[in-house]
Amino acid sequence: MSQAPAMRIFGLAGWSGSGKTTLLARLLPELTSRGLSVSTLKHAHHAFDLDQPGKDSWRHRAAGASEVMISSVNRWALIHEHRGAPETRFDELVRRMTPVDLLLVEGFKDVPFAKLEVHRAALGKPLLCRDNPHIVAVASDAPLSGVGVPVLALDDVAQIARFILAACRLEAA
Repeated sequence: MSQAPAMRIFGLAGWSGSGKTTLLARLLPELTSRGLSVSTLKHAHHAFDLDQPGKDSWRHRAAGASEVMISSVNRWALIHEHRGAPETRFDELVRRMTPVDLLLVEGFKDVPFAKLEVHRAALGKPLLCRDNPHIVAVASDAPLSGVGVPVLALDDVAQIARFILAACRLEAA
């Protein structure tokens, strides 16, 4: 019996305001239109809440539930409260994901997997690729010189998608 191929993981890294989320939202239809199943995992550096205060699930969490699952005919979501425990490790988060062809990760810049740096010259921030060996290319809105990895045009989503597929050794269906 043959085993399903392993889920590929590829990341987007960059400074706040560089356009990581915008690029990710543009990449998803480009990749899924090629017949690939794609999921995303985003790291937040701050407290966030998916729940609305006063709703039943929010009240469950506020009352002390460790996990609250919300389900409907359209979707389900699981909210896990750390309750003082350390942040869940990246590999454990990935294990909780349903396997797909490609998992696109926003953030987790120090975790060792291939990443594309999203760079906007107007932010005036230094390139992360100079100090991060896991960055395999840069998508920039301006020409860059002296960069030791490929530089892609930030607005050329098709080219970026092709690069990610090649880097992950994935073929469109």
